[in-house]
Amino acid sequence: MASKNGKKRISNVDVIKQQLSAGETKLDDGIFIFHGPLTVSEFAEKIKKTPAMILTHYFKKGVVKTINTSLSEEEIAELCLEYNLDFKKSENVNAQNLFDNLEIIDNPNDLVKRAPIVTIMGHVDHGKTTLIDCIRKSHVQETEFGGITQHTGAYQITHNNEKITFLDTPGHEAFTEMRSRGAKVTDIVIIVVAADDGVKPQTVEAIDHAKAANVPIIVFVNKMDKEHKDIEKLKSQLTEHDIVCEEWGGNVPFVYGSALLKQGVDELLETIELQAEILELRANLNRDPIGTIIESKIDKGMGVVSTIIVQNGTLLPRDFIVAGGQYGKIRNLYSMEGKVIEKALPGTPCIITGLNSNPQAGDRFVVISDEKFAKKLADDKAYLDKQKELNEKNISIIDENTKSINVIIKTDVHGTAEAIKNTVAKIKNDEVVVNVIRSTAGEITKADILLAEASKARIYAFNNTSINADVKSLADSKNIKILNHNVIYKIVEELERLIKTLKEPVYEEKLIGEALILQIFFYSKVGSIAGCKMLSGQAKELCKVEVVRRDKTIFKGTIDSLKREKNDVKVVEKGFEFGTHIKDFDKIEVDDILKFYEDVLKEDE
Repeated sequence: MASKNGKKRISNVDVIKQQLSAGETKLDDGIFIFHGPLTVSEFAEKIKKTPAMILTHYFKKGVVKTINTSLSEEEIAELCLEYNLDFKKSENVNAQNLFDNLEIIDNPNDLVKRAPIVTIMGHVDHGKTTLIDCIRKSHVQETEFGGITQHTGAYQITHNNEKITFLDTPGHEAFTEMRSRGAKVTDIVIIVVAADDGVKPQTVEAIDHAKAANVPIIVFVNKMDKEHKDIEKLKSQLTEHDIVCEEWGGNVPFVYGSALLKQGVDELLETIELQAEILELRANLNRDPIGTIIESKIDKGMGVVSTIIVQNGTLLPRDFIVAGGQYGKIRNLYSMEGKVIEKALPGTPCIITGLNSNPQAGDRFVVISDEKFAKKLADDKAYLDKQKELNEKNISIIDENTKSINVIIKTDVHGTAEAIKNTVAKIKNDEVVVNVIRSTAGEITKADILLAEASKARIYAFNNTSINADVKSLADSKNIKILNHNVIYKIVEELERLIKTLKEPVYEEKLIGEALILQIFFYSKVGSIAGCKMLSGQAKELCKVEVVRRDKTIFKGTIDSLKREKNDVKVVEKGFEFGTHIKDFDKIEVDDILKFYEDVLKEDE
């Protein structure tokens, strides 16, 4: 395909085929080159012998094998000697690991400067999202439950006429693997540390990820406005992890400021630009692109929607891409603000639609102009991934005295599904383990219900994953539990309670507050907003609500917003006025009473 400047783009097909052939299992001039275990049938075919000859060899030794028996590397070596062949084991390059190891070498004369990709990391509440919120002059944090980033976001800004791309990785401990992948995509890591709190577990983890990815680090010391800050102690703590600031003779730039007060942000951006100049980041605009999947989800109207970063080449609408075991032709190409764009240059985050299914967060994507070859690569990758998964399940033998709790996880985006899976799979004791049998993004389907029935599993839906009436009815008829949560620790808390007692956790509704509706405001995109005053207790974000009119309950549901003076808040106390919208209910009236409830675990009697 030609690029927008009319030149024919350099294709990825030839370089991919070359690297695949380099990893081929074959007999080459009397040397058998292999990469791992093979079946009897596969080995016989490669050395041009019949399977019967191999089976006879083992039969004479009193060993019974079939054509599908897997031969170990040692057995392959012994057979090579039996047939007077030299042998060589080399690194396997196949569809499963090709893209992670793909090397594309461009002519230096074809390279131009590209935007740096910067990952922001740090402890869960040290202000990462507030910092990127300040940089973008937007309000990311207000949309995150509990003030915790639940997804990985990608954003691009312009500073001093230069573009910078940011990744905001979740700080929650459940997202370790996503942070690790974020470090591998990035050019520079910013570690945010609170001046009043010092080095914490996720701070150390972020340092380890950055070192493993071998990328430069910039430390942003946040919350310099706090009264109890201790900068010298913070510097000393960081030196224990080989992070030595420049003023102490080290090579790590430290920038001091307050994201909340917008202090130190310009200095941070200038430090990033300086580091990017030192790195001399370059890319080839005139080739088929490669990049990384940052996040992916299924949208009812648009299908698979994936957030990606282009790392080399220029991405165009109608490009055919392979991402992990998935493939498809790009139908739509959007900026991170949702605007249709004609191309995405190296270092640019964007949103695409058109893949046949959800790729995993962290999968590399490659544009391949040969669609037949591309589909085969993707299908081979999916098959090998499935085989690996089955092998791992076969290896994980649980003691016969150990009980397991089977769990299905459905979330809004794939990265969250993976994070929750990794977290809950660690929940166990001497008698019970949690077994995640499926973790995917998208709405709950009949297939999920049938799998839950067959495996006696419970289904956890995260971030209000939708369920239609037919599926809900099927779940009820099969007595399948579907539990919906918006914060990961609720799932963890529930499962930990379950494995300790092997009793189903029992929740009870606790009345936490009452409010009176004083005014009603209507917004076309939201619906009816209740302007209220707290009469007693408190209201909490996402809590349950009961609408009472003239002493009769007319609706029970949940609130999906809680605001004071246009700002999202987590709690409203007695005596304060606030606004709220009740999910799926707009028929409120002035003088209605709102009763707020929260679910609490019932203590064992």
